[in-house]
Amino acid sequence: MNDAPDAPQLETPHKRPIWAYVVIGLVAGFLSGLFGIGGGIVIVPLLVLLAHVERKRASGTSLAAIVPSALVGVASYAVGGHVDWLIALILVVGSVIGAQVGAWLLHRLPVGVIRWAFIAFLAVVAVNLFLAVPSREAGIALDVWPIVGLVALGFVTGVLSGILGVGGGIVVVPMLILLFGQSDLVAKGTSLAMMIPTALSGTIGNLRRKNVDLVGAGLVGVSACVTTALGAAVALALDPRTASIVFAAFLAVLIVRLAFEAVQTGRKERAAKRAERAEEPAAD
Repeated sequence: MNDAPDAPQLETPHKRPIWAYVVIGLVAGFLSGLFGIGGGIVIVPLLVLLAHVERKRASGTSLAAIVPSALVGVASYAVGGHVDWLIALILVVGSVIGAQVGAWLLHRLPVGVIRWAFIAFLAVVAVNLFLAVPSREAGIALDVWPIVGLVALGFVTGVLSGILGVGGGIVVVPMLILLFGQSDLVAKGTSLAMMIPTALSGTIGNLRRKNVDLVGAGLVGVSACVTTALGAAVALALDPRTASIVFAAFLAVLIVRLAFEAVQTGRKERAAKRAERAEEPAAD
């Protein structure tokens, strides 16, 4: 008789809930095309909730799944000329540097404070999106200061990604609209283009650390491709005002989820600290 404790039951090719991966991909793909986001902000919690994937592995799997859906999304927006490739490249330069800085700062800054500051930032963005009506004829003149601003935006996005694990699109799209006056459609298409090299680079790193379920990522990614173009088509069909309000409503839902996670994480951290203090006298 084996009295050893059971090992953690991670998903295996035979036990993987295929239906969950497909559903996650379909939902994430539609939202990716509609809002110009990678979908990781949706994929990660759904992998944890529906497919029972450990969170760190879910993050790596999500990043790999983003690549095919982002390619489809970029193609959908590029057909109508709604991708600014040069701006995407400038953003990538900033985000690559910022991601490294964010990873370095992860254990040196109060992540809880940064998490709440990010939630407050999203709340301000959501309110402004409710009030703003983006112009689809607008563009960004690439003079010195706009370029500096875009690099800075990419850098901040990368830092937040390194510290909080949030995707770039959730920051880049509204900032391109609100700060740079970019068309909402071009902001979304450009955001998706920016994500492809970032996601590829991150996936290579995760593969080296064996932190990716490639089969799961394939299921999510292929499923996402089915609905990404549909989401982009809906975005193209919406008038700028409605599109802005829908994006703001999505951010409002996201804020609630992030706030809930922040509260739960804070409770766990405080409980862990109390447990450590309780063990100190016994150690003496």
